[in-house]
Amino acid sequence: MRANRPRVELLWWEGCPSWGRALADLRDAMERVGLDPDGIELREVATDEDAERTGFAGSPTIRVDGRDIAAPGSNPIGLTCRVYRLRDGRFSPVPDPADLRDALRAAVGDRAA
Repeated sequence: MRANRPRVELLWWEGCPSWGRALADLRDAMERVGLDPDGIELREVATDEDAERTGFAGSPTIRVDGRDIAAPGSNPIGLTCRVYRLRDGRFSPVPDPADLRDALRAAVGDRAA
């Protein structure tokens, strides 16, 4: 990990059909804020033990510098699909793209300060 860029992780579970879309959205958000999308760390969570150890609140989970970009809320720890609340109030299997960009911008801004 380079000190001048945030650590961006996408944690996923094989049984979740939404992680590919989340990866595409995350790549787009990274490009929009001037980060290299090839720097995304993909981490498969394959067992309940892995889920417990990592605090995995379902797939997909996106972390920037170790922080979940969205509060896990009522999402349980374990091998499950995650549900996000979009800014317009709807539910979604992937985070709001604006939340992705904001989390990335905040991490980049923290490094510039």
